[in-house]
Amino acid sequence: MQSIDPFKIIGIATRTSNTSAKAAEDLGALWGKFFEEQIGGKISGKVSEDIFAIYTDYESDYTGEYTCLIGYQVGSLENAAEGLVAREFDGGKHIKFVAAGKMPEAVVETWQKIWAKDSELERKYTADFEVYGAKSQQGDNSEVDIFIAVK
Repeated sequence: MQSIDPFKIIGIATRTSNTSAKAAEDLGALWGKFFEEQIGGKISGKVSEDIFAIYTDYESDYTGEYTCLIGYQVGSLENAAEGLVAREFDGGKHIKFVAAGKMPEAVVETWQKIWAKDSELERKYTADFEVYGAKSQQGDNSEVDIFIAVK
């Protein structure tokens, strides 16, 4: 368990759910747009080059609708370019999981493990997030950190 400080993200977002492979389609399209439209180049004031994928605005639990926001952590939300989403998150207590292996399969498998332990994790369903840093670009030996908000 670790405590995460409040943080700010600017990026692009979509609303989706994990039913009927909808998330795979919607999130695939969101990641495609993020890279094709070079969203990172439109974000000023980045705190780091790590890409964040935030899961928030949960309708209920992992079976309901939620919002996914892909972007960068920034120091201020004031200069968000037109068309981008700017959000602040409270932080709080999180459990860290590491998805290791070939991407995106390793991330999907790790989420499936998290969902299988849903009741014992005592999830808050406020803002869960993935951090794609330097280790996330290493082929079959990639790593992505996943942080789950807990009570």
